[in-house]
Amino acid sequence: MPAGRDPLRIFLQVGLFVFFYLLFLLATGFLVWGVGYLAGVTLSGFLAALGANLVALRIYEGGRLTEIGFPWNRAAARNIGLGLLGGATSAALVMALPLASRAAVIVPLATSEANVRTLLYVSVMLFCGAAGEEMLFRGYGFQILLRSFGPYATILPVGVLFAALHYTNPHASALGLVNTAGFGMIFGYAFLRSRDLWLPIGLHFGWNVTLPLFGANVSGITIRVTSYALQWNAGPLWSGGEYGPEASLLTSAVLFALFAFVRMAPVGRQQNPLIDGLVES
Repeated sequence: MPAGRDPLRIFLQVGLFVFFYLLFLLATGFLVWGVGYLAGVTLSGFLAALGANLVALRIYEGGRLTEIGFPWNRAAARNIGLGLLGGATSAALVMALPLASRAAVIVPLATSEANVRTLLYVSVMLFCGAAGEEMLFRGYGFQILLRSFGPYATILPVGVLFAALHYTNPHASALGLVNTAGFGMIFGYAFLRSRDLWLPIGLHFGWNVTLPLFGANVSGITIRVTSYALQWNAGPLWSGGEYGPEASLLTSAVLFALFAFVRMAPVGRQQNPLIDGLVES
């Protein structure tokens, strides 16, 4: 840990960040009844993460939201574009092999309300969900730990915590949680490379928005955006079962490719006052 870092202060900073997240989450819980379950859960999580970051920044740093990785400039546009490319391509790769080998087929649904409006609505919700989770897991608290304890001691355990909070998702499995931890670590490394949240948000959203286009479940949740569904002719080790492809060995393999992409991509490095001077490992 860098000299001069007070463990008690770090604990208070991160603890206050988590406290305000939970407080805002409780305060926005009414949205579930006002705008429906999907929008309510998504927007309450997004607003809670946004509020927690704003309050913690104001109390401890006297800063603005841009200081945790939200500048908008040419590098930001490049990073979110690279993230979308990496996330969407990874999801498409997971789908390509089983579809090509007929281990899975895309079948029409007997009834479906899918249309362009549904696709736009779901895309907005998935983006807000990805942004909210990244602000929570790669936002102020994560960055304080990163500058205090370094990359390995922060990215790995926060990745595990990211997976642990998916434990309550429908049909969660051990392999699904291991893969989710892998995603969390890659998103953390993406932040370390870019020093902004645009790259991990792009990766997260690109993955989440692509799977439903193939008719696949996302983290145990069925999201219909087309008139088709994915039907598997393979066992759960390859299909991921009801949790979806994120609980499959195919995703385990693609995670290595996604890490290589993040490591080699021409990422735009941003100025970030919270972690300036931190050496990338």
